[in-house]
Amino acid sequence: MSYLSLRHLEKRFPARGGSGEVTAVDRIELEIERGEFVTLLGPSGCGKTTTLRLIAGFEFPTSGEIILDGSDVAPLPPDKREMSMVFQSYAIFPHLSVFENIAYGLKLRKLSRDDIKRRVAGVLVLTELDGLENRAPNQLSGGQQQRVALARALVMEPKVLLLDEPLSNLDAKLREQMRTEIREIQQRLGITSVYVTHDQVEAMSLSDRIVVMNQGKIEQAGSPQEIYRRPRTAFVANFIGRTNFVDATVAGPADEWLHVDTLGGIMAVPLPDEARQPGEQVTMVVRPDSIKLSLDLVDSPFQGVVKRSTYLGSQVEYDIEIAGQTLIAVESDPRHVIVIPSGTSVAVRFLTEALYVLP
Repeated sequence: MSYLSLRHLEKRFPARGGSGEVTAVDRIELEIERGEFVTLLGPSGCGKTTTLRLIAGFEFPTSGEIILDGSDVAPLPPDKREMSMVFQSYAIFPHLSVFENIAYGLKLRKLSRDDIKRRVAGVLVLTELDGLENRAPNQLSGGQQQRVALARALVMEPKVLLLDEPLSNLDAKLREQMRTEIREIQQRLGITSVYVTHDQVEAMSLSDRIVVMNQGKIEQAGSPQEIYRRPRTAFVANFIGRTNFVDATVAGPADEWLHVDTLGGIMAVPLPDEARQPGEQVTMVVRPDSIKLSLDLVDSPFQGVVKRSTYLGSQVEYDIEIAGQTLIAVESDPRHVIVIPSGTSVAVRFLTEALYVLP
């Protein structure tokens, strides 16, 4: 049995104006293992934050169960669920010191002074806040305030740690640093964690498993590699990373490859999970980094014209027109310092192992 299970979980809210209801979470099913780091990912309004609030107890489900360690916690208030939440706004008390902020929940539980000191000292070291315990929140940087919020959640020794876009208020460099720190702490403690974000890079770098949500439903759940390399739907393919969608017609299978007629030529792609028949129309997912360009046009089955080239330092981005369709290509080989100018004819090669036919 999974450690945390969401079963037929549904949440409906009254619609504005009082006519009808809006379904924010639509009978989702999700199993989370002990010690797993799971990220709920999706655009604004997809239901990810409502799902997190249902797990935390800040919202009660219209129907369904939330099973934690064998018990249904759905009817319980937040303080009875053995979970801790890190909020987007940090929600630390401005009039309390770092130590007092972290100790706040333990005092409510009426732990002894010695137990409180011991547990707070432990998380101060864990979150690299030791030496700052007497500071006021306004004397801390954004990253340090975020650590205080994390320490306050961890000191409660929860069964599940919940994080609601905790890094969105930080600048890009600090966000990257805090991602690494959160993941290291989570792995060191082995704590079951559910994280909410709309940032795909954050989700990819933190998660054991990503749950992509759309319109209150789960589109796909899987490892970062599965979600990126083998998306189940066009929505997932488009939301995770940048994607070219290319129409193709099945020409026929051959061994471990499927031959398709596309972009004015025949291309071999890995066999999809489901059988495809000759003449069937399919959509291919072609990632920009799986397209390679060359000025050597001899014997190239696919040729295109550069419509736009943008130098971005670590990579060069191109718009390539090929057989009437525009594809985005990204070149990140540091040896290639020459940017191919607009209007240039190029040979286009595809890394066929990286191509994918959508179900």
